[in-house]
Amino acid sequence: MCLEKGQAKNTYRDGCFLIYNTGTTRVQSTHGLATTIAFQMGPSSRPTYALEGSVAVAGAAVKWLKNKMRLVNRVSEVEDEAAAVNTTGDVYFVPAFSGLYAPYWRKDARGIICGLTQFTTKNHIIRAALEAVCFQTRDILEAMNKDCGIPLSKLQVDGKMTTNNLLMQMQADLCGIPVERSTMTDVRALGAAMVAGRAEGVAVWNLEEQAKQAIESDVFLPTTTDE
Repeated sequence: MCLEKGQAKNTYRDGCFLIYNTGTTRVQSTHGLATTIAFQMGPSSRPTYALEGSVAVAGAAVKWLKNKMRLVNRVSEVEDEAAAVNTTGDVYFVPAFSGLYAPYWRKDARGIICGLTQFTTKNHIIRAALEAVCFQTRDILEAMNKDCGIPLSKLQVDGKMTTNNLLMQMQADLCGIPVERSTMTDVRALGAAMVAGRAEGVAVWNLEEQAKQAIESDVFLPTTTDE
């Protein structure tokens, strides 16, 4: 949950939805992001703002591989199929089925799979689909870093796709920062309840002390370096 300034979270579902807490400062993005109100602790409190960016196609790309391309029988097979190869074999997948969202905003963009050779297997394509989710997420995080001027130290994540351990490790490696995964698949409702409770004076949680302990999480550390 992004209750403190400088925290960021990505929700991985059919699309991805990233939010970066900028505190009480309303940051106007010059890198293709939206400025929004994250929350307000009651009518007498100052609003907390955030930068927001979204990815149109994330989990939807995996469903496409299953339902349209028939590369897997079940979505649960994707992690093992992608892990069967160490790289994508220089295959790149841009799942711009409905254009590209943040930070590019190109409605005319279309999907592409490139880098195919006679040695390409379905495993390379499936891994490239997961990698595409990570690359799109990194593009938004880099835009957030440029707008705020303070690089993120970690990325919090939730959503159905986060059960894929390989995806989470790839995300940590591509971004070069730890990825903190909640053991609760979707923490949005809990976060909304905590903030609403504070705003209405319901003393259920002490946000300063208990927010970090409200749910358990595990962490994926980057295993690659710039070198």
